[in-house]
Amino acid sequence: MTDTGVRIDGNRLLLPGGAVVRFVRTLRLPEEGTHPLPPGLGEFPVRRVADYPDTVPEAWRARGGVMLPVYLREAMWLSFAGTREPAALQVGVGKVCAVSGRPWSGKLSRDPQNYVVLPRQPWLDGINSGTGTVRQFVAVPLGMGATVEGQVTGEEVWGGVQLQDFRLNERELARWREAERLRAGAVPRGAFGAAMPAPAAPGAAPSYGGAARARSAPAMGLGVGGSMRQEVYRDERPLEHWAESPAGRVFVHLVTPPQWRRVTGEEPPPSPVDRAAYTRAGLPWYDYYDQDAHDLAPTDPLRDVKPVGDWIGDDHEPWQEPGQQQVRPLEDAQGKPVEDGDW
Repeated sequence: MTDTGVRIDGNRLLLPGGAVVRFVRTLRLPEEGTHPLPPGLGEFPVRRVADYPDTVPEAWRARGGVMLPVYLREAMWLSFAGTREPAALQVGVGKVCAVSGRPWSGKLSRDPQNYVVLPRQPWLDGINSGTGTVRQFVAVPLGMGATVEGQVTGEEVWGGVQLQDFRLNERELARWREAERLRAGAVPRGAFGAAMPAPAAPGAAPSYGGAARARSAPAMGLGVGGSMRQEVYRDERPLEHWAESPAGRVFVHLVTPPQWRRVTGEEPPPSPVDRAAYTRAGLPWYDYYDQDAHDLAPTDPLRDVKPVGDWIGDDHEPWQEPGQQQVRPLEDAQGKPVEDGDW
């Protein structure tokens, strides 16, 4: 195992290239139609795999990284609030790029682009489907073929989420820092990626029992759900402005709630709130549009990914469309190092 330079600060992942990533719980969208951005419902707790050597499965220890608990068919989005300096972040779902649909790579690519540009990209809710939309990240078990990994590669081996970030090269980073120094007093870049408000989570769910050593783990990955209005921005910098090698990377294991209890001894967050109840309460949804941005076109590998309902069945939870007054427009610390492994 090697020290990647990745740290956990609360539930935030701090990558050595400057990227800050939080995993945010949210409402699952219907798989038909295109919708506003769903709200944040609090952060997923994140823990280091290395802190539980006696209870995590051997495969997790080999890959290192971190873990978080997620329910079947639960939706999530990635927040990059707090990223201050430019970073190119690769996001993998089962080692398939969520932006390009291509296999995981240790290099940045422009044709097609295989990364998001931070802090310009404030969040990412799903795989790039082009034309100003993404398709929502939804958790499903491996072995059914429902994950993005299974549909794009024909097999399900990795699951989870993979993150890798790159800095600007030394010359361009020095130029950027000098420009920022001269612009002192302007609105800080971090304000663009401000986090959405999140209602308080309800009480904890009942326990399934005490911690015990696990011989195996139900593996979880990400499939796709409904479509929402969100752009994945095209990088306006030349590719050569970025460093050739990544600053750091981390494997994020998605853990079922019962497995989370057995491994950590902690209670996972409660099951997500019913979306109809959320809408009836008059709580906000979000709409985001940036007329100055350039959206990435959809790529062939991701174009034909089918929603998880095609494998798991129809969603029988009633859908209540938010009222027009509920859709709000949006404008444009250190812990122990996270260990990396073989993946």
